Amino acid sequence: MRASLIQIAVDEGESVASRRQRAAALVREQAGADLVVLPELWTTGAFAFEEFEAAAEVLDGPTHEVMAKAASDAGVWLHAGSIPERAPEGAVYNTSLVFSPSGDLVASYRKIHRFGFDKGEAVLMGAGREPVTVPLPDTTLGLATCYDLRFPELFRSLVDGGAEILVIPAGWPERRRAHWTLLARARAVEDQAFVLACGTAGAHAGVPQAGHSIVVDPWGEVLAEAGHDEEVLTVEFDPGRVATTREQFPALKDRVLGLEAPRH
Repeated sequence: MRASLIQIAVDEGESVASRRQRAAALVREQAGADLVVLPELWTTGAFAFEEFEAAAEVLDGPTHEVMAKAASDAGVWLHAGSIPERAPEGAVYNTSLVFSPSGDLVASYRKIHRFGFDKGEAVLMGAGREPVTVPLPDTTLGLATCYDLRFPELFRSLVDGGAEILVIPAGWPERRRAHWTLLARARAVEDQAFVLACGTAGAHAGVPQAGHSIVVDPWGEVLAEAGHDEEVLTVEFDPGRVATTREQFPALKDRVLGLEAPRH
């Protein structure tokens, strides 16, 4: 499998419409890849809290339209990062979109763990409820977003759903970059899965971004890592290594906790 992570820069002087078109052009340049990934909330910036309400769009809104066309033009599976989604009942969610090579929306995932504690995303956006996996022809993706990376129980549920590649778009800040790398490798090791973690460059509402998108194999080895600036990180790997790793070191078979409902 060939995967390309587009570590796009968020420039506050660039309009959302312009960034959509620029992102679409970058996706089209990845023709020949199997999977392309964009970061979290790249249309607005993950820390641009005051923009969420005004920028929220319906699931089949302008970002859907532009990204569906880009996926189809490039002939790739596209994880189009996440957008502020306006749900029919009016709530706003941090929602990821996944498109097939024909441009069909095949999955969406509402971020379960919202960052901010008592402010920001945690109070401005609704919480997702369901883990989401996406079957591809030769493997299965498990979807998570940014702050989700700190909650290993989500990733266990994705593995239980068949996930072999964990895809994590993010707007991770520079000041916690060490955690980003550490947690990406930890999720890969404990779940014996590939981790594709795609961050952003630039700054979100004045918050410098970590960049350093990363691809980690099921043994925890870093296959590729981006720098701080905008770039496309491309790596080739064999999804079959997941099954091989789990067979050679069958730690997942020794799980005890979390497999049964607790007794009272």
